[in-house]
Amino acid sequence: MTGPKQDADPGEVGMDGHALTRADRVLQRYVDAGRIPGYHLVVARRGHVVHTALGGYRDVEAGLPATEDTLWRIYSMTKPLTSVAVMMLVEEGAFQLTDPVSQFLPAFAEPRVYVAGSDLAPSTVPATEPIRIWHLLTHTAGLTYDFHRAHPVDAMLRARGFDWGSPPGTTLEGAVDAWATLPLLFQPGSEWNYSLATDVLGRLIEVVSGQGLDEFFATRITGPLGMANTSFQVRPEDVGRLATLYTPTPTGMQATPRPGPEGINPTMLSGGGGLISTSADYHRFVQCLSRGGELDGVRLLGPRTLDYMTRNHLPGGVDLERYGRRVFAETPQTGVGFGLGFGVVIDPAGVKGLASYGEYSWGGAASTAFWVDPVEDLTVVLMTQLLPSSTYPLRPLLRQTINSALLD
Repeated sequence: MTGPKQDADPGEVGMDGHALTRADRVLQRYVDAGRIPGYHLVVARRGHVVHTALGGYRDVEAGLPATEDTLWRIYSMTKPLTSVAVMMLVEEGAFQLTDPVSQFLPAFAEPRVYVAGSDLAPSTVPATEPIRIWHLLTHTAGLTYDFHRAHPVDAMLRARGFDWGSPPGTTLEGAVDAWATLPLLFQPGSEWNYSLATDVLGRLIEVVSGQGLDEFFATRITGPLGMANTSFQVRPEDVGRLATLYTPTPTGMQATPRPGPEGINPTMLSGGGGLISTSADYHRFVQCLSRGGELDGVRLLGPRTLDYMTRNHLPGGVDLERYGRRVFAETPQTGVGFGLGFGVVIDPAGVKGLASYGEYSWGGAASTAFWVDPVEDLTVVLMTQLLPSSTYPLRPLLRQTINSALLD
């Protein structure tokens, strides 16, 4: 398998090819400094791949270079696929965005909200309204993540064995039922907090469709789009293609076994962060988004639905800085709102970097990233493998170097 190939000269689509190489130099500088292991960058405009860059290693210690068919853990870049899957079901009339999720997942029938106390002795009150599907898509349900380490409920998750993963043998159904017993951080709809909400949506997809999340993705999204290397598991014959995961150290970085292919729990299909993919596969998904939900005759969503998903859904049109909690690094907060599964630029000046109004994006915990700029008809996909993504400012550096190459 090969990766996306450049099929147009940058100048033909209004970009400066020499300026695009600035992004390569940024990435290679990080490799040479021992800050990231390797990378694969794909830039496309007006439906044409105009620049790719590949460098470094998929396994530094073994001296194995990053290749076009390298498999990368995309973590939270799984979320857009899950959000698209939910909206596919919305288009089919399976439910409405305002429906309480408890209609399909009864464990959420009587949520309670944390108001005081410790993780061992929390004080809670009943939720004033149900958790709705819209709340889950916008991360305003009141759920959280174990790795935030900013709230007693985060600690309660870790005490249940959810600490950068799930207890061995846990199914998605079992995980969701366990999360439903914990208090919410706030009343549904009153704040934004990056959370396990998208994993709950994965279970909703299973219940409504009658398929496992892996089967739904394979038959409805990745299969039709030709994303043959995107899945929740690594086939034994492909283990050698899987990039090693690295974490930073004071002098560089070190390999970590968490999670290797043996640590990927096939019973826990995480719609919020469980997929492994290639640059070529994710580029196809992003191209489908950028073309209004259709690629090569395969339509996942109608263009009006995708347009609706990529608007800012935060109440009052505010940005994440005003409505969210500072506990994540997958997008800037100032000048960025949130849609149904994507961060959305609502104030380019507020982002403090070159960006367009309506640009939407997300990233993964291992520093992977993508963005779609509808104004410039530009898409970018970055694959690398350094956890956490907050370690270095790779994403803003890439945005300013790549966007500065636009000429018209």
